[in-house]
Amino acid sequence: MPLSRAELRRYSRPLLVPEWQEAGAQQRLRAASVLVVGAGGLGGPVVVQLAGAGVGRLVVADGDTVDVSNLHRQTHFELADVGRSKAAVTAARAQAINPFVHVQTAPMLTNDNAAELVAEMTLVIDATDNFEARYAVADACAEAGKTSVWGAASGTTGLVSVFGPDPAGGGAVLGLRNVFPVPEGAESCAEAGVLGPLPNIVGGMMALEALKVLGGVGETLWGRIWTFDALSADLRVLKLRPHASVMGGGRL
Repeated sequence: MPLSRAELRRYSRPLLVPEWQEAGAQQRLRAASVLVVGAGGLGGPVVVQLAGAGVGRLVVADGDTVDVSNLHRQTHFELADVGRSKAAVTAARAQAINPFVHVQTAPMLTNDNAAELVAEMTLVIDATDNFEARYAVADACAEAGKTSVWGAASGTTGLVSVFGPDPAGGGAVLGLRNVFPVPEGAESCAEAGVLGPLPNIVGGMMALEALKVLGGVGETLWGRIWTFDALSADLRVLKLRPHASVMGGGRL
């Protein structure tokens, strides 16, 4: 269906971008369902950006509550939100931003519920630092052949990539386990700390990758990992070279 007059006004700025308009990207977003796993430092910016962008259906999955230690970086929360469900607060904020978007909540993903939640989604966003949930998401996406946007922020380092089937149709399938088979040496923000702006930078980059995947524009980070060092402002994009064994779940 064509965009309504109200939608055309709301999305007038992205529609000025020729590639976005020519691809019919705004209509693609409206038809999409996106699962965002994690509603904290990474997931908050992703949900807010995707709601503003006009993704038709957003499902926010998180089982945690807001803590005062979150507030220095998770700026979608307020002091009055301490003790409340992160998923519920984030979903309410996203819904308030855009009435054209349908926002729901879900419990944090586990091996028991991940497959069911992932199956009905256009795209999955892995924005959690819960490593059990990360790998449950990765395995469910691999099983269902779903594309996912993955990000991490810890200390002063940020990482973003896109996993799933080769968007160029090359046959290879890249997943989190191909790059990081197990979470050895991985640390959460509670263990390694984090500088406040970093998760917002990484979350913004994840939202941008999600828009490219959903809108069918540009070149995504599939087959590459974007890295950012907050102290040096050094940006690098590392290329992954998948072998034939990756098609069967092998490690790179």
